[in-house]
Amino acid sequence: MSGPRLELIAPRDVPILVFRRAFQAPPALVFKAWTEPEHLWHWRAPHGFELVACEVDLRVGGGYRFVHRAPDGSQHAFTGHYREINRPSRLVS
Repeated sequence: MSGPRLELIAPRDVPILVFRRAFQAPPALVFKAWTEPEHLWHWRAPHGFELVACEVDLRVGGGYRFVHRAPDGSQHAFTGHYREINRPSRLVS
């Protein structure tokens, strides 16, 4: 099964990664899928990994923390902070 095409933009001059995808869904629903733990639990881990922690403080200056468990049992944590929130069209972290 294939999903929406992922466009990854990585400018050479600045420490930024832009992930861009187009979904056939209302923007408010896509925003919820990216920001609400009850939705993130369903898709946030890479294929073959399990999401074992999912924390979201959705406010400018707030943060997120995701922990993935790999098939070999190792765990990998990802954290960051929200820099811009413009519901439902823009989320910068």
